[in-house]
Amino acid sequence: MPERGPGSLARFGRRMIAVLVDWFLCIVIAAGLMSYRLGEGGLGPFKPLAVFVLMNLLLVGTLGSTIGHRLLGIRVVRVDGASAGPFLALIRTLLLAVVIPAVIWDRDTRGFHDKIAGTVTVRI
Repeated sequence: MPERGPGSLARFGRRMIAVLVDWFLCIVIAAGLMSYRLGEGGLGPFKPLAVFVLMNLLLVGTLGSTIGHRLLGIRVVRVDGASAGPFLALIRTLLLAVVIPAVIWDRDTRGFHDKIAGTVTVRI
């Protein structure tokens, strides 16, 4: 992979902002479609997570990027540069939803969820 520019590894800060954008959108969608309210008890806190999982499965599996990824100029691809596709998006998304693999990364700041799925987040 190139050091800089298109096709290079997306930096941690760019990826983190993309996740925050996606999470905010998921909260708004859950509030609008699922009557989610901040501080809600029971299974309420899982409503935005359900939207997040669905959004990642659909968008990464088909387009290679979520809305946050797109806004920050990054996308998810296989290590060989090909499209991640639905199956790898499923693996990556489920691990991302568990959180712990996503906060463990290597010296290149590539998340454990990406390593297991055989994917990488790159700049567009």
